[in-house]
Amino acid sequence: MKKEIKYSDAPDEVREAIMYGKEIYDFLPPPELLIPKEKTKKITIALSTRSIDFFKEASKKTHIPYQQMIRKILDSYTDHYAR
Repeated sequence: MKKEIKYSDAPDEVREAIMYGKEIYDFLPPPELLIPKEKTKKITIALSTRSIDFFKEASKKTHIPYQQMIRKILDSYTDHYAR
């Protein structure tokens, strides 16, 4: 027999919805609004084949575009040393 889960910390409306099988309003924003877009500028840069291969392989595993990964690393570096 499964142990019954008690939702004592949940808001009243959520507990009632669970008790009576009602639908709960989805309050989360759509994925495209979770991460704000930043202004970007296109440039041409020559990177080592080793670096590109590394990021492309990581991209396959994480399903995150490799250009976005490189941009995030550069942004993190900039934030760290701009202090």
